[in-house]
Amino acid sequence: MITTMSFMVWKFLPRPQLQPGSLVWDDITFTSALIIQFDFLGKDSIRDEKTVEVELPVYKAIEQFRVGKNGGDDLFDKLDTSKLNAHLKELMPGLTAKVFRTYNASITLDEMLNKETKEGDAAQKIVVYQHANKEVAIICNHQRSISKSHAAKMTRLTEKIDELKDVLNGLKTDLARAKKGKPPLKDADGKKRNLTPEALERKISQTNAKIEKMERDKDVKEDLKTVALGTSKINYLDPRISVAWCKRHEVPIEKIFNKSLLAKFAWAMDVPPDFRF
Repeated sequence: MITTMSFMVWKFLPRPQLQPGSLVWDDITFTSALIIQFDFLGKDSIRDEKTVEVELPVYKAIEQFRVGKNGGDDLFDKLDTSKLNAHLKELMPGLTAKVFRTYNASITLDEMLNKETKEGDAAQKIVVYQHANKEVAIICNHQRSISKSHAAKMTRLTEKIDELKDVLNGLKTDLARAKKGKPPLKDADGKKRNLTPEALERKISQTNAKIEKMERDKDVKEDLKTVALGTSKINYLDPRISVAWCKRHEVPIEKIFNKSLLAKFAWAMDVPPDFRF
């Protein structure tokens, strides 16, 4: 039983579900050969759902643990967290379930950043970082309820994007007219935009950049609406991964760590750019 839980914490459980009632007979469904579906309440009563493929010995062991139990019976009824951590410390001094969680979080961030970061500006690279951070938060089950103001914020962003697109269309129209020697049209305030073709092209480029940024921000806000990125960044991610990544890709570390994290992780700031976890 203790070996099976050790494997589960290493591979896919963010925390050992060993408190009474935290992982019961009803929380597990065998969907097919070696595939098990878990659906339980984790820390702070946050629902955790995952479908995983396990090794045959683990599959058989969990089947055996269910024998003679049903409904709300604890699956790991003969095990608790202290026994699990005592077993892990016998294998390696200082090893605990949290060490597994920290390792899994850090290696996931490191591998995703290394794989997914491409050429581009800092803003585009920060989106890659946030996506990797999101995957870590999912592994650790760091969820949050959707903010009450989320829908209103998304609506305002959409309206601002639409306004900028209207401005962009007007600028393009004026540019086309200017190239034909025609005067510009009036804007919404009844004023004419008396700009040279060169100035119009600069305006078009600037407006396009604003639209792209706002659409990127909107996508990120929607993507991250149910995950809490801060907890893993503060408690489970090796900060040297983030610092080295920022150095390699010329992203200001201030875009990743706020002032309090910069102070907390001052010891990691001298890590070389080629550091890998």
